[in-house]
Amino acid sequence: MKKVLIGIVAVLALAGVGIWQFAGSAKTAPDVTFTSLTGEKITTQDLRGKVVLVKFWATSCVTCIAQMPDTIKYYNELSPRGFDTIAVAMQYDPANYVKNYAETRQLPFTVAIDAQGEIAKAFGDVQLTPTAFLIDKQGHIIKRYLGNYDKADFLSTVNKALAS
Repeated sequence: MKKVLIGIVAVLALAGVGIWQFAGSAKTAPDVTFTSLTGEKITTQDLRGKVVLVKFWATSCVTCIAQMPDTIKYYNELSPRGFDTIAVAMQYDPANYVKNYAETRQLPFTVAIDAQGEIAKAFGDVQLTPTAFLIDKQGHIIKRYLGNYDKADFLSTVNKALAS
């Protein structure tokens, strides 16, 4: 009986994630203001007309750091076509670690620190890293990524969003 109950809970959990994933196509990205390491303020409204990856990460997250070269590559390749990336450092990540990482790796995209945790809360109370949201030109969340993701599927989704 216990195994059956665990199985049911697991199926419901996966179904919930799946529903959230697909329901995201109609969900508008929250109205937030990102403050970059240089002090620039960018709102989700400012990003309309672009396809944007909002990526929650931390310098202590091994998967986040492993994904960073691809994040840089995709930004460099796709930004001329209207793709943007905002890397949101989690509230618990020390600001000096984030600044050091961004400077030494010469991150080409906006890096913001979520000092109060308000941005993570607005995006559904993000707790796990990496968590990323792909937002279309109209400001709708079209995909949510948790952990590692299929690179070909990611590029396909971004390219479709850029073409529309």
